[in-house]
Amino acid sequence: MTLLDVRRLAALDMHGASGSRWRRRVVIVEFFGTVVCAGFGAWWLWSAGATGRLLALALAGIGANYFPLALHAATLTRPGALAGELAGVDVRGQLRRYSLIQLWLAVPGVVLLLALAQLVRRRTLTRRS
Repeated sequence: MTLLDVRRLAALDMHGASGSRWRRRVVIVEFFGTVVCAGFGAWWLWSAGATGRLLALALAGIGANYFPLALHAATLTRPGALAGELAGVDVRGQLRRYSLIQLWLAVPGVVLLLALAQLVRRRTLTRRS
């Protein structure tokens, strides 16, 4: 078991406690909005002074954490994909667990690096099969 499965985090966030369609739409907008935040932080990085660059780097890094979540959310919108991802999962228990773990989103770049590592691992396992 990994510390944070990025795809599972996206799925749990999209589903929530009740699994409403409205929540899925709001979460998708949230994820893609934070990707725009990362772009703003990157732009600000080049135009800010020394003090502003540190804040811009943090903003870009935190926003970048949401990029893999947005990509997973886009793939989970296909019919049956979200239900398939959460099949056999204790959603309420996982929501409790991930509510604390998602604090890693505040650490610039960590979730992005975890997502890349998980992608490489999945591809390696798929090739071996």
